[in-house]
Parts: sequence; C-alpha cells; structure tokens
Amino acid sequence: MINRYEILEFSRSYGLDPNIVEKDYVIGWVLAGISEHPELSDSWIFKGGTCIKKCFLETYRFSEDLDFTLLNPDHSKIDFLIEAFSGVAQWVYEQSGVEIPKERIRFDIYQSSRGKPAGEGRLYYRGPMGRQGDPPRIKLDLTIDEIVVLKPERREIFHPYSDKPQGSLFAVCYPLIEVFAEKIRALAERLRPRDLYDVVFLSRFDGLDIDRSLLRETVEKKCSFKGVVIPTLASLENNPGRAELEAEWGNMLSHQLPLLPAFGEYWRDLPRLLLMISGIPPEQPRAGIPFRADIDMAWRPPRRFAVTTSSHWLETIRFAAANRLCVNLGYGGTLRIIEPYSLRGQSAAISCFLA
Repeated sequence: MINRYEILEFSRSYGLDPNIVEKDYVIGWVLAGISEHPELSDSWIFKGGTCIKKCFLETYRFSEDLDFTLLNPDHSKIDFLIEAFSGVAQWVYEQSGVEIPKERIRFDIYQSSRGKPAGEGRLYYRGPMGRQGDPPRIKLDLTIDEIVVLKPERREIFHPYSDKPQGSLFAVCYPLIEVFAEKIRALAERLRPRDLYDVVFLSRFDGLDIDRSLLRETVEKKCSFKGVVIPTLASLENNPGRAELEAEWGNMLSHQLPLLPAFGEYWRDLPRLLLMISGIPPEQPRAGIPFRADIDMAWRPPRRFAVTTSSHWLETIRFAAANRLCVNLGYGGTLRIIEPYSLRGQSAAISCFLA
C-alpha cells in the first residue's frame, strides 16, 4: 500500500481533498479485485461516471460510487454477494494492503420502480490515510434490470499511483458510447447534476470521435427498455426538477473537481448534446492553422501521464483544457489569461501535453 504522503501529494496536484484521492486509489484496487474474481469477472459490467474516470478519461471529475450491471440474476442474492466480496476483500488486501473488513461488508436488495430487483452495497475500508474512527466507505449500485446493447470491453484501469503492478489493473465495462447513452437516458429520467455534467462534458470532447448514429441507436434502445422518452430541450426545460438541478449543482459536484464550472455554461451546451442524437449531420470543423513543413506529423501526445511532485501545474492546465476554462499563465515576466485548449505559437511546448 502506498503511504499517506503520496496521497497528499496527489491531493495537492489535483487540488482536491485527500480523502477523495484516497477513495480513488482504493476504488482502483476494488475494481481490479472484482475483475479477478472467477464468478464476477465476466458478469459484472462496470458503467457510470466512475467508469469514465477510471477506464476512459483520467482528466475528469472524481467519483465515489461504483455502478454495475449484473448479467447473472443469481448474483443478486445477499449470501452470494457477502461471500463473493469477502473473496474480493482478501485479494485486495493481499495485493495492496488495503483492508476491507469482512464483517463490515453490507448489501441490500430491493425492488426498483419497475418492480425488478436492484441492489446497493457498502464496502468500508482502511487506506493510506489511516483515519481514526468509523472508516470511509465505497457504495456499489447494482442493476439487474438493464439492457446491454454493445459488447462489453476489458479495459485498463487508470491507476497513477506508485503501487501499480507491472501487469496493470483491468475492469470489464461498457464501451464509452454505451456509458454515454445510459447517461443521456439517466438525464431524461432523473435530471441530476452529475448526469448533466457527464453528458455535456462528453459532447464537448471532440477527440472521442463518437459515432453519432450508433450513439442515437443505443440511446433509443436504452430509453425504450425503461419506457423513457428521448430527451429534448423542451422536455428538460419544463422538467419539474429543473430548479433543484441548478440549486444542487455545487453541493453534488464541487468536492469532485478542483474548480466547478458554472451551471449556466453546461446548461447552455445542452443543444450541442441533443444535436448529437438528433440524426442531423454535424457541421464541418473549421480548418486549423497549417503546420510548417518541418513539423513531425507522426508524433502524438500520450493519452495519459503520471502526476509527479513537479507536475501539479500541468494537471491544472489539463483540467482547464478539458473543462473549457481560462488559466492565468505567467511567462515572459507577465501574467496573462489564456484559453489552454487553443494555445498557439510560443505556447506550443505546453499545448503538446493537452491530449
């Protein structure tokens, strides 16, 4: 297990509470433990906002819950869940030193609004921070009543900490398009801050190269299965929960981000998202500034990097770029406000890291 000083260093780099970073660290090992369990590995499909963070886009909001679709209905039995996660807890301890007391593993099975079984789990842990008193916990949301549209993928877990094993950590999860589609369905269904943040963030991320027709088809299947109408701007504007969504924006998200963008910026970008699932062809992007002939066009910046004691400033720029925020950047003896996602000229050495 890493020490608390590494957690504190990451906390400084990310600009977040150390407890949030510690939970992110433990989540990585729990996900790996589930993927290593002989009965859970291929039938528990990881999804949701934490899946985006841990398996697709590391420059993303931190999350606290683990969401799964269970392919085997028999896995919704409490006795099975307690036994299975006792095994997961043992594996996690042996590999990382993180303790998940078996006597504190809890699962509840209940009926969903559709009258189908669903579950919630709670895993308490003792991690690098060594906090006294009641240990922190990770919540698991289990869905049995769900349609899986696309073939699940086995993806590497983003685990930037120093105890990452040589063979990496992996999880079986939805493809990103299906995570995206389910988030759109969830936004129409419950209108929560994290769903709005997630869908607008993904709609802005041009580098994802989303297949719009496949996204729309997946949204249609997800909504049809749950009896939900595909969202429109009018349906979201007129939703009774619209005012509460804005009021809870900061309460629900501020602890998961070093700087929370304004609610209005995300709400105003909803038309962009809805256009993606409308079937209307996208506008052609404007031509970029041409490169000089001596530039190596084969080079590509890495998708991921490890935060070190000297890179906290770079993480700040990466976060600003991903969230379309301006940065006060000091260079040449002056302090200037820049847009980090459109750096040019002398700033090319910095912009090359914004992948």
